[in-house]
Amino acid sequence: MKTIFVKPQSVEKKWYLIDAEGKNLGRVAVAAARILRGKNKPEYVPHQDMGDYVIIINAAKATVTGNKVVDKKYYRHSMFPGGLTTESYGEVIERKPTFPMEHAVKGMLPHGKLGRALFTNLKVYAGAEHPHMAQKPIVVEL
Repeated sequence: MKTIFVKPQSVEKKWYLIDAEGKNLGRVAVAAARILRGKNKPEYVPHQDMGDYVIIINAAKATVTGNKVVDKKYYRHSMFPGGLTTESYGEVIERKPTFPMEHAVKGMLPHGKLGRALFTNLKVYAGAEHPHMAQKPIVVEL
């Protein structure tokens, strides 16, 4: 029996919509990463972009458990001496409401050229409005 190889050009990409309001940040990120990667398809291969497009709405209203609003930290560095900046989850949500969701999903994708390509298929919005209604996205229930 021969192995079947699917060409990336022949893969039909669908659009999925995930509403993150009241849902756990990590669980939404796992579902999005799974669809982006293409692991929900029978023709999945780890070295190709077989995934679909994912739209996440209400990303600012995703919940975190425990005391993570204060305790969870995000770090960035300006590359100058003493340039480390630390922000809590609550501060980041106020400054850029989509960042924690994007950061969580990006960390679950491959770290390299394929992961960067897959990340472009993710669209995250802080509110309920999105400009992708023409693609007729399939609603994913978590």
